[in-house]
Amino acid sequence: MTNDMTGRVALVTGSSRGIGATIATTFAAAGAEVVLHGRDRAALAAVQATIGRESLVVTGDVTVAADLDRMHDEIMERHGRVDVLVASTGNTTSRPAPIEEITPESWRADLEQNLTGTFLTVRRFLPGMKQRRSGAIITLSSAAGRKPSERTIVAYAAAKAGLQIFTQDLAAQVGPFGIRANCIAPETIMTETNEAWIPAETRRRLAEAHPLRRLGTPDDVAATALFLATDASSWITGVIVDVAGGAVLA
Repeated sequence: MTNDMTGRVALVTGSSRGIGATIATTFAAAGAEVVLHGRDRAALAAVQATIGRESLVVTGDVTVAADLDRMHDEIMERHGRVDVLVASTGNTTSRPAPIEEITPESWRADLEQNLTGTFLTVRRFLPGMKQRRSGAIITLSSAAGRKPSERTIVAYAAAKAGLQIFTQDLAAQVGPFGIRANCIAPETIMTETNEAWIPAETRRRLAEAHPLRRLGTPDDVAATALFLATDASSWITGVIVDVAGGAVLA
């Protein structure tokens, strides 16, 4: 069994940049028909150019059911199905703070972006997979949801931890339909945003905190997603994969 995705349709949400974009280009290189998703059309066009062939682009807010309905209809009109779903949309604008100082608004925003959005995305595309009795679903959590820290963004970490049990419950439910569901939990990944925000000295200190003595790259996560999306992992479901350079040792 190989990491061949020829003939498969893969929707990667949040694929305009960062980890999602690298997963999308990796899938396309493995032969998949990739559906790109995001809100920044210019960024999505750049990813499409990297892929080197025409790919369907859908836009919308994954926390809004009506947007997901429209995205679903556009994909069905073009491809008729989704074989692989990677729910990689998620972010936070919060900062670490004592729990009593977290506002209800910021708490709800982090849960919406990082947990509810994935739930709604899976909910919309799952019926088609069940009908076809096949599919692979990959969710993106974080090391923040795998280990407690006084410096964590509490709501973000809680949402990412919630994604892990959501994915495992999902795997238990959909296994009899021939569908697999797995979760990737990356640690510090040097996306373009982190490259710009994290000073060199801080990067060095962070790398030293990892047993492998380096920080992760989007390619590290994309390679794991490719494995979980293909028949190379055909008897793996319900797992949380720590792509963390050994920083999370459970």
